[in-house]
Amino acid sequence: MKGIRLRTAGLYGLYSIVGMIVLLTITALTPRQWGSKTQSKGCQFAVYVSGDMMHTDFVVPVRTAVFDWSQHLDLAHIGKHPSTVYRYLQFGWGDRIFYRETAAWNQLNLSSAVRSLVLQNPAAVFVKGHATVPRYPNSALKCLSLDQASYLQLMQFLVASFETDRQGKTQWLSRGQDGDSSFYAATGRYSILKTCNSWTAAGLRTAAINTPLWNGLAPAVMHQLNNTCSCSD
Repeated sequence: MKGIRLRTAGLYGLYSIVGMIVLLTITALTPRQWGSKTQSKGCQFAVYVSGDMMHTDFVVPVRTAVFDWSQHLDLAHIGKHPSTVYRYLQFGWGDRIFYRETAAWNQLNLSSAVRSLVLQNPAAVFVKGHATVPRYPNSALKCLSLDQASYLQLMQFLVASFETDRQGKTQWLSRGQDGDSSFYAATGRYSILKTCNSWTAAGLRTAAINTPLWNGLAPAVMHQLNNTCSCSD
């Protein structure tokens, strides 16, 4: 009888795991809205989302006719190159300690990853300057055309992701491992319930871009995005 009870408990556990995987898969593939807002034509305000199997980032112009990042960040502190070289900025959000310790996914430390997911750790914003739109190996790149109102909403979301001091200044933490990027103190705390990908999805929603019901995984976020602009400079 004891053996039967153990096998039954094991089957229930297996069914629960399979059921959870199926549920997460369905919610990851299901959009929050069926049918999306008609986006601006002509790519006047184009933003990019880059994503691999683990992480998503925004890539936006340094300056447009309606928004200038030099008014919010000291571009000279981002990387080793002069600020005039940077035409695009890449933004990511994540666990402050994990982010700064892990230069690449092949350097992933299991204990650090578990700590990031289980504990609600302080967050950091990753900022990297680029002369052209970056294209990374094994990463997808989506270009989104926004109207002015949606574009400004997204820019304000990014600005609000930086933690500021009493004088309203962003708090620079350290230079990135590649020398062309920096980490800044961020608002919010990282956990399994709020990851880099759910942060990206939250930003997309401010710009009226569709996101999945469950946005914990990078491929789920990228799956809902359609190129509405040419991915070029």
